[in-house]
Formats: sequence, C-alpha cells, structure tokens
Amino acid sequence: MSPSSLNWLRKNPQVRTIRVAAADLNGQPRGKRVPTRFADSVVANGTRFPVSSLNLDIWGEDIDDSPLVYDNGDADGVLKPTERGFMPMPWLEAPTALLPIWMFREDGRPYEGDPRHALRAVVDRYKALGLTPVVAMELEFYLIDDSGKSLQVPVSPRSGKRRKAAEILSIRALDAFDTFFTDLYDACEAMDIPADTAISEAGLGQFELNLMHQEDALRAADDAWLFKMLVKGMARRHGFAASFMAKPYEDYAGSGLHTHFSVLDSDGRNIFDDGGPQGTDTLRHAVGGCLAAMRDSTLIFAPHLNSYERLAGGSHAPSGISWAYENRTSAIRIPSGSHKARRIEHRVAGGDVNPYLLLTAILGAALWGIENEIEPAAPITGNAYALDLPRMAESWGEAIEAFEQSSIVPQFFSPDIIRNFLSTKKQEMHYMGELEPNEQVEIYLDTV
Repeated sequence: MSPSSLNWLRKNPQVRTIRVAAADLNGQPRGKRVPTRFADSVVANGTRFPVSSLNLDIWGEDIDDSPLVYDNGDADGVLKPTERGFMPMPWLEAPTALLPIWMFREDGRPYEGDPRHALRAVVDRYKALGLTPVVAMELEFYLIDDSGKSLQVPVSPRSGKRRKAAEILSIRALDAFDTFFTDLYDACEAMDIPADTAISEAGLGQFELNLMHQEDALRAADDAWLFKMLVKGMARRHGFAASFMAKPYEDYAGSGLHTHFSVLDSDGRNIFDDGGPQGTDTLRHAVGGCLAAMRDSTLIFAPHLNSYERLAGGSHAPSGISWAYENRTSAIRIPSGSHKARRIEHRVAGGDVNPYLLLTAILGAALWGIENEIEPAAPITGNAYALDLPRMAESWGEAIEAFEQSSIVPQFFSPDIIRNFLSTKKQEMHYMGELEPNEQVEIYLDTV
C-alpha cells in the first residue's frame, strides 16, 4: 500500500467502520466489518478467515466434501491488503471505507486458490519475458425494478414513466436515469475507478460502461470487480436493482463483459503493431492461443446456469469459435483504428464472470499462444452466426466436463483453482436443478 493510501483514513475522520473484502471464486466479496480504530492493525498484520471462505457456492455455502473444510480443520488463511488501499463505499448511508485484501498462507506464500493470485501468476509470467499486458473492459448491465412479481425496467426519475422499448445508443434513455449516472460517475471518481463512456444498449433498461485501459492487469480486474459492486450498491440506493446477469430477460439481449488487450515490450512498444491493419505474427499467435483454449475455458466465460441462455446464435453473443477484423459477430475481434493501438477484443464472456478468473483465462491463453506460436484458422468474414464453426461448450454440464478434461487450462490455472472451481460448479449445478426458473433468477439477480 502506498503512503497516501495509509493516510486515507486519517484524512477522512468521518469514517467510523471499514470493510475488508476479498473476491471468492464467484467474484463475491467475502470479508469483515471492522471498527476504524482497529484499522492500523489490519494494515500492519492483516486479518484472518478460513481458506474455505474463498471457495463457497453462489449461496455462500461450503462445498460438500471440500478438502479445505473438515480435512484441513477449516484452517485460516492470512488476508493482507492489496496495493489498492482504502476507498470510500459511496452506496452506503454511513461513511464507510473498503479495504480490498487477498489471501496468503501462514508462511507468507500466496494462496493459489485466490483468484487474484491466479491473475498475478500470469502477469508475472509476462513480466519475466519483459512484457506488460494493457487491458480495458466494457461491462454491460441492466437496471431493473424487481419489486413486483416480474422484472421490469425502473420508473424514470425524470419522467415518472417506464421505457416501453430498448433504444440502442439513445441519449434519451441515458437522460432518463441521469441522476443515477451522475452519482455513479462521482462514485467512480471517489473510488479511483476509471469510468469512461456510458451508452444505452439493446436491452430494455440495459446500459454499457467502459473502463479505461490500464497497464496493470491486476488493477484492471480490481476496477471491474469494484465497479460491479458499486453499480449494484448505487442502484439499490436509488430504489431499484442493477444486475450483471448474463440473461435476465428471455426476449432481450444478454449482458457481456468484453475485454480489450494489447501487450507492450520493455521499451513500451505494442508488440501487436506492425504499422498496418493486419497486426504482427505475435498478435496472430495470441489469437491462436485464445481460440485454442476457448472451448475448454467456457466455464470461466459462462460460469452459471443462466450464462448459457446468453450464448445463442444471433443474440449479440458469440457461440462459434472464430476471429475476424472489425466484425462483432466473431468471438475475437481485431478493432480498426490507429495501428499504434492494435489490440485484441475478446467478446465471449458474460457480465456474470469473476473478472480475475476472466483475465487469467484470456491473458494466460494469449501468452500460451505466443510462446508456442500457435497459428489460428483464417479470419472469417461476414456473419459468424451463419457459418459452420467449432463451438464453445453449449451447456453448463458440457462446460464443466471440458474444463475438467482440458490439457490447456492447466497451462494458466493452478491445480487449486481448477479443483475448487470444478467442485463449486458441480455443487451449484446439482442444487440449481432443484429450483424453478424464477427462483434461479432471484439467486443470480443480486449475486453475479
């Protein structure tokens, strides 16, 4: 933590309590409420809670037969502050600070089942080669009135009316919730989340907000994780819900989380830039790695039962494995524009993902492709939905099986992550099958 972060509480004496929180495998914040007068101890010594707490299912329950619980005596891990430091929690009424933390073993080693450490390990591999991933994320979400028997768009604070139709890139739709978005941008500024443009999307009450490029992939994942927490909290403060569910409405587009990335060498040069529109061989090899790992990694990109409602042809969500130049129907798109900003856009993930696991899968696969000079198939042209393409896993069970049997996934995920994530998803699949569709939506609406 930087000195400015350590001094943050002293500069904000109105803050009386803090929350310390780490991301579990579902991206849910797990932690504690701590009186401010004990904050110095947390910063200096960390805090403790069971290792198993980062491996809970979507209901927050222990995983049946997990070796982290009874076999291990439900032992503690040591939670230490991340580089992020203290920040406000603007969605709460009382002045409160959040301190992001991550888990270590008793002897100081990183706990490899922590999703933030999974991403750190991949970033370290880039660093060992003198490379730096530059990452930006685009997050789609719905604003929802969930106070009745069915979900609907909230009443506009400006007009007192409900929008009756989706309006892509509509200024009117944005203005209808101007108070919410104004407060959201102010909160992003206070939390140092680099929020850029916001647009109205294809779904009823659906919006997208872009986070700026970061030359620190861990910080980019932090931004996305914190942003999801913030949007959901601010929406509740405004009297409605916000959800990053992959598919809250059967008849409207799902919500995605698109990831843009390039890679800089030790001299700050973009290794994907060849001075023209095609990009370098290295870009092509990164694409090759991402495509080769895509089916086996479907469980990361679509981690929940509802996720597979989004991955349907013609629904603005890619389900075929392909790449293309300036083509939003493909799974991987190479955007046009200045060659200096040549980059890869990975378009598969839903908004319901864990950002740390997402970036681990994408950057890990890209690096694997670069190191092994993996050649992708030729880029497609035209409508990817109309082509006969290799497919990602098409169901939750198929995705679990592909992830479990993969020889590629272990190239960038630790055995701890693979074992724990599989056991989590198998347990969730079993218990979700016992619920009615409306009960499933109720679980996912506020969690993911």
